[in-house]
Amino acid sequence: MPRKAILVALFACLTLTACNKVDPNSPLGQRQIIFKQMLKTSEQLGGMLRGRVKFDAPTFATSASLLATLSQQPWQHFPQARDEGKSSAKDEVWENQQRFDELAKQLETTTASLALLASQPALLPASLAKPFKQVENACEACHQEFRDY
Repeated sequence: MPRKAILVALFACLTLTACNKVDPNSPLGQRQIIFKQMLKTSEQLGGMLRGRVKFDAPTFATSASLLATLSQQPWQHFPQARDEGKSSAKDEVWENQQRFDELAKQLETTTASLALLASQPALLPASLAKPFKQVENACEACHQEFRDY
């Protein structure tokens, strides 16, 4: 196969793979970025509480505060009508907006409570386990109803 043909085929493949990317400035792209940050932060917190990562109270407090801030952000990136693109959001997000908003508020409330508790002096992992589990439960409740796996 001539070199020029190989280059054209390679370019075509690269172009096609780029088509699957989500525009990071689109509502879908924006909420995916936020959800990934939330997951990373939550995994760090969970790792500290479950002994996979050494517990560090100042880092935990900072991360809990970040999670509380992030938990308020993705909802603005769900437009009134379903957006284009490969999304994990079920149609129910748009069909049952009231319930979706309730679960979003529940996540905001549980993360704010965790951040407040984590800001107190003399933190112990045992005192954070239950509030962190409430955050995880809030995430899971929304995923069960509104995320397409």
